Parts: sequence; structure tokens; C-alpha cells
Amino acid sequence: MEIPVKDERRNTAAMERDTVRRIREAIETGTLVQPFRSADVNRALGIDYAGVFLPKHRVGNPGGFTEHFVQIERGLYRMK
Repeated sequence: MEIPVKDERRNTAAMERDTVRRIREAIETGTLVQPFRSADVNRALGIDYAGVFLPKHRVGNPGGFTEHFVQIERGLYRMK
């Protein structure tokens, strides 16, 4: 059974919100220190997709995605 596009977008948006919320919580609790690299986020959250997620949602991303992170240098980010 194929997932309708509308539901797929809703799931993607929910995952984005949840990931950003978890990153903020990790920073607030000291589990994640800014600036951070994707490996730091993966370790702190127990995920494996921060290497795609951080650049996708950085300020000035070419896809026009929601901007949550500022890229300080290659591979190094902080919250916006």
C-alpha cells in the first residue's frame, strides 16, 4: 500500500519538529554542546541522519527548507 503524499509530508514535518526539539533539549541539558558536528548530534540523540539533517536545515540552504542551524564552518553548526 502506497502512502499518500499528504501523509508523507505530514510525517516528514513531524520528524523535523521532533528532531529539532530533541536537539534543543540536548543542548539545554548539556548532552550536546554548541557548536556541534553531525557525529555529536547522532551520538546525543541516538540517530544516524544528522549528516543530512543539519545542512538541509542550515541558514541559506539551497532547497528553501526551514532554517534551524547556522553553519560556522564546514561540518560545524549551532542553533539559529
